[in-house]
Amino acid sequence: MKHIILITGAGKGIGRAIALEFARATRHNPDFEPLLVLSSRTLGDLEAISLECRAEGALTDIIAADLSEMIEVRRLAAHIMERYGTIDCLVNNAGVGRFKPFSEITEEDFDYTMATNLKGTFFLTQALFELMSNKRSGHIFFITSVAARKAFRHSSVYCVSKFGQQGLVDTLRLYARKCNVRITEVIPGAVHTPMWGEVSDDFRSIMMMPEDIARPVVQAYLQPSRTTVEEIVLRPTTGDLQDE
Repeated sequence: MKHIILITGAGKGIGRAIALEFARATRHNPDFEPLLVLSSRTLGDLEAISLECRAEGALTDIIAADLSEMIEVRRLAAHIMERYGTIDCLVNNAGVGRFKPFSEITEEDFDYTMATNLKGTFFLTQALFELMSNKRSGHIFFITSVAARKAFRHSSVYCVSKFGQQGLVDTLRLYARKCNVRITEVIPGAVHTPMWGEVSDDFRSIMMMPEDIARPVVQAYLQPSRTTVEEIVLRPTTGDLQDE
C-alpha cells in the first residue's frame, strides 16, 4: 500500500534529509511504499532530490510552493486533494529565519518569518488535517526548534514564530486524539543547514547534521499506528549554541 507523504521545505537541509531517509526506508521495509510529494520554493532543488529519492526506489511528485504566500498554500493543499484525495503523512518542515538584534528587526522581517513559519504552516495543516480526520488515520510532524522552548538573543522573531508553532501543536493534539491522527513535534537544536549561512569549521564540528534529525522522524512514522512518538528532542552533545 502506498503512503502519500508531503514534505515541505524538501529541497535543502532537514527536509531533504527526511525525504532521502523515507526513500531509503524501503530497503528494510519491503511493504513500505512511499510516494513522496516534495515541496519547496526552488524547483531545481526539488528536481535534484527527486532524482535521488527515485534512485532509492521511491515514487516522487514535486511541486514548487512558497508557504509565505497564501495562494501558494492553497495551491499545494489543492494539489494533494485533487491528485490523491488522501494523505498519510504531512511533514511541516519549511521554515525561515531572520537573525539579528531585537532593535534591528524590521516589519518585513517579522511578516516574512511569521507568514512562512506560522501562517503558512497553520493553514496547510488545517486543510490536510481534514483529510486525515475523515479517514481516522494519518501522521503530522512539526519540525519546530529548541527556540520554541528557549529564547535566544538574536532570534526574537524566529522564537515568536516557533513558540506559535508550539501552541498549534498543543491545540491540534486535542483534535487529533479524537480521530486517531498522530502528532509528533520534532525539536532540534543547532543543525548545520543553509539557514545558518557560512560557519567556521570549529562551529560546524559541534553542530548536528540533517540526517541526525531525519532518522528518528522516519522511525517514528514507522511505529505501529497504535503508538505515537509525541516529541523528539535532539541537541548537540555539547549543548545549545548561544548567540551572545
